[in-house]
Parts: sequence; C-alpha cells; structure tokens
Amino acid sequence: MSTPPGLGPGPVVCIGETMAAMAPAPLAPLAAAESLSVDVAGAESNVAMYLAEYGISARWVSAVGDDPFGRRVVDRVAASGVDVTGVRTDPTRPTGLLFKDPGADGTRVHYYRRGSAASALTPKVLREEAARGAVALVHLTGITPALSSTCRALVEEALAPGRPCPVSFDVNHRPALWSEEPASGVLLPLADSADITFVGLDEAQALWGDALTDAAAVRALLPGPGMLVVKDGSRAATAFVGPASYTVAALKVGVVEPVGAGDAFAAGFLAGLMRSDDPVRALRLGHLTAASALRVTSDHGPLLPSPRTAELLAADEETWAASNM
Repeated sequence: MSTPPGLGPGPVVCIGETMAAMAPAPLAPLAAAESLSVDVAGAESNVAMYLAEYGISARWVSAVGDDPFGRRVVDRVAASGVDVTGVRTDPTRPTGLLFKDPGADGTRVHYYRRGSAASALTPKVLREEAARGAVALVHLTGITPALSSTCRALVEEALAPGRPCPVSFDVNHRPALWSEEPASGVLLPLADSADITFVGLDEAQALWGDALTDAAAVRALLPGPGMLVVKDGSRAATAFVGPASYTVAALKVGVVEPVGAGDAFAAGFLAGLMRSDDPVRALRLGHLTAASALRVTSDHGPLLPSPRTAELLAADEETWAASNM
C-alpha cells in the first residue's frame, strides 16, 4: 500500500468526455416533454469546473466535434475558469449527447456517445503538453475506459507504475456503458492502482458483491490507494489515509436531482485536500460541494457563499451534523 501523495503546485488535469445534455423543461418524463433545455454534462469537466471555482488551477483535456454542441461545451467549461487549451476539435466525429428522462423512480440517462470525438482519445494525450509538465494531479473516472478500447488504454497507461504525477480515480460506474463486457473486472485493478480513489458503497456492492457491507470492507478489497474515499449515500463518507480512517456525516439536503453529486463531492474533497491537507476538512468540503449539485436539476450547481462554507468547515461536530442545506 502506497502512502498518500503530496500534491504540489500546478494544475489538476481532468481527462474525459463532456457531452451536450438535454433535459425536459419543465421537468417531466422525456416522452411527454414539449421542449428541452440544453446544458453540458461530463464527470471530469464537472470536477475541473468546481476546482476552478474554488481557486484551484484546473485544466480539462478532451475532444469535441466540430459542431455547435462542441463549441457550446468548450465555452461553458472555459467560462468557469478552466484551462481548455488541451481540448481538441475533431473534424470527423461528433460531440456526444445525453438526454435526461425524469420519472417516478428517479432520472434515467440515455447516451448517444458511440463514435463521439472523445471516444477516439488515445494514450497519446498523456504525452502532449496539456497533460505533462508541472501537473499537481491527473483526475480520471471509470466512465472513460467504457467508451472505447483506446480510451481504456489511456486510463491504464495513466495509472501504470512509474507515472510522473499522482492520479485520482473516481470509479463512477455507469452500467449503461458496459453492455459488451462486465465492468467489475476492468474497474477493480484501475481503482486499486490510483493514488486517490473515490467509490460509493452502493456501486462497490453492485460491482464486487453484497459482502462489501461497509467502508472497511471496501478498504480491504482496495488496499492499494494511499487515500481511499468511500461514500455512503446520504449518510456519511469515510477517507482511509494509509492505516488511519476519518468519517464525516453527510449534510441534510433537499434533493432536486442526484446526477452530478459524486463529481461535486470529488472536486470538493480534492480542493479541501489541496488547501489544507486535512482529511476531515476535505470530507466536509466534499459534502458541501455535493449539496450544490443535489439542489439543482443540472449537473453543476452554484457553490455555497464563501462565508457560510468557511463557517461550516470550522464548525464543531454537533453543529455540522445538525446543518441543513
């Protein structure tokens, strides 16, 4: 088991696909919708945007089509203060699309991303200027290896021994993307190879078995990361740092839609870690950032005002546990 990485100066480089996202407006089942709103959605760019909003240097590396959706995606991410110089425009492949389908049992997501510009990414991007040099951290997710064989090779190379900088990896299991082979065998070695790994207890159970009844069991399965963060839904999140562990209860949040909350949590945790190197404060900032996504219909929500964030980060445990968002 490695020790937690020291995160030095330089940007956090987030590599992965961002799509144009369509959702019924107002919210209703997609089949009954008369109009759609257009937004953007991508796990890695979500992380980059939240990091930039927290004042952390962030760069998004990807590819989009030479189409209006691609231009909209790049403009939206750049407007958050993210460096988009590592985004390539592909003249032959389209920008990926997703459609949100709200219903009584939650929101389903329909993907139209096969053959997209980002699905053609290869390990070559790791050797280009945008992903090299004085990079503090590379952030990846388990979505990317599901997109194509070349995307999977990219993630495997980024997580290979002897890598030049620390890597964080959010398991981010999307069952709809794994129709051709089981995700469990692909994502397990990737999650265990990262320096910092994020995984939900529910997705760990779905991937690797119901015997994973708590965060400690997930840690036993994933001993490799110097830092492992196990999220237990609306209850709590636990960070394992080497042999030590830290647990922080989740905030009470009025949930509008859960999509994007995991990305927000990862960004908040990484921002907190880079600011303070304190796992408890990092977990708290993760919860606070997740709350911003839970309270809106889009993947990315407005951050809590800084004075309130600072107040909650410094609160005693009883005050924190009683806080509502």
